[in-house]
Amino acid sequence: MKTSKYLIFLVSLAILVGLNSCGIYKRSDVKDNPVNVQDRVKKNIQEGRGVRFGRGATRGGDFDFASSNPLWRASIEIFDFVPLTNASYSGGILITDWFSTENKESNNTRDLKITVKFLTNEIRADAIDVIVFEKICELNKCKTNKVQSKLEKELKLAILKKATLMEKDGFEKYYEKTGKNKGRILDIKGRK
Repeated sequence: MKTSKYLIFLVSLAILVGLNSCGIYKRSDVKDNPVNVQDRVKKNIQEGRGVRFGRGATRGGDFDFASSNPLWRASIEIFDFVPLTNASYSGGILITDWFSTENKESNNTRDLKITVKFLTNEIRADAIDVIVFEKICELNKCKTNKVQSKLEKELKLAILKKATLMEKDGFEKYYEKTGKNKGRILDIKGRK
């Protein structure tokens, strides 16, 4: 009886050692794992780890990539004259850096910052929200205000017009027209 328990213990120990060498158990070092919970969650998401329950467990999410979203592409093209501080497609926001025209008076400056919020991927009047901020500095005293002007409406209209043209003209050449892959995006790299 005592011999069989000893034998079972040795076999179990051999199996554990064998499984350890197969890579099931991976030793973790403190420097490789963040201490903060939010940082660990972010790292696990980046590495594709995690558990999904319910509807999301069987398939991944639906993503519309920035290159195929006409609103996003139109906004990037409209704001190509100014540096962007934040261009987060997944977050649905585009923020420009402070910019201004040349001013001959060095004591007074007026800078603008524009924020575009994407509310939907569809091209319609309520799909985006354009906000303009103004920073006026007089002798190193600056005030920042949200500005409601026709610039917001003009930018929104320009983005919507450009997105409509892009959707109408630009995407038809990238889709298969016939066959079993009808409606799917072509592999442009291999074709002319």
